[in-house]
Amino acid sequence: MQEVSITEVPGILIGHAHDLNAATGCTAIICKEGAVAGVDVRGGAPGTRETDLLQPENLTNAIHSVVLAGGSAFGLAAATGAAEWLEEQGVGFDVMVTKVPLVCSAVLFDLMIGDYRVRPDAAMGRAACENAGKPQQMEGCVGAGAGATVGKLLGPETSMKSGLGCYCLKSQDVVVGSIVAVNCLGDVIDPESREMLAGLLSPDKKSLAGTEKAMLESFLKASDLFAGNTTIGVVVTNATLTKPQARKLAVMAHNGYARAMRPAHSMYDGDTIFSMATGKTKADLSTLGMLAARTMERAVVRAVMTATPLHGYLCAADLARR
Repeated sequence: MQEVSITEVPGILIGHAHDLNAATGCTAIICKEGAVAGVDVRGGAPGTRETDLLQPENLTNAIHSVVLAGGSAFGLAAATGAAEWLEEQGVGFDVMVTKVPLVCSAVLFDLMIGDYRVRPDAAMGRAACENAGKPQQMEGCVGAGAGATVGKLLGPETSMKSGLGCYCLKSQDVVVGSIVAVNCLGDVIDPESREMLAGLLSPDKKSLAGTEKAMLESFLKASDLFAGNTTIGVVVTNATLTKPQARKLAVMAHNGYARAMRPAHSMYDGDTIFSMATGKTKADLSTLGMLAARTMERAVVRAVMTATPLHGYLCAADLARR
């Protein structure tokens, strides 16, 4: 088993677009040939598009893109731009008069950083698609992770900058990768070292206070947590899966969230994972699920470790220097 670039998943293209002054952006994960897909939404405050069609009992068997975006509910507009761009490329289901691409989406809340009046829109979604496959910075404060922050239990003053992370593994002919924008209420933990990497800052901003500890001490007396969080990600693979199996892969990938974020799946997060399978090779579902969880946990870690300071928010590297 070897680590490879997320760009090496056959049939998958990834593109980012963002506005760092406004601290928001979007990421398009594209499969022009169509990918069998699934989704598992576990957080209590999700913002999504076209997730119903991914339920195993529904008709559609493939999608053409997942768009991850900031901007809270406003950011769902980015998926419209992606759909329009794909239509222009001749991608989608033939309905005689045109081709209709199926674009799923999930959004995170980043309105508290940068300029809340600027949100991912159709133009930004289109730009992300145009950038797909081109040389670009893949991780950090890019795309849907441009405005991502973590450790938000007590408000922005003690929060930290996060971003978007990727991690991909190849075993024989099978490739499994995860891409995730980490914007959680709580802290990010390295499952291997058990070190707390980023999250709720202490009052002096020189160390981490621990979100779970603060929750136990206050029993969530904070009155305005809102749905200001949400971690959104996609597992991509070249394996051949049925629609129910794709759904199960997304379910198993959530183990990566639970290992690397504390707490995960809270009522104040809209934690969502999509899966996309391009159907190039056969693979055992249990092994794929193990790899999905593994790549997702490492992608979560990379999201905070590759983040840089922005708009006054400290990052993990800042703490390491103190």
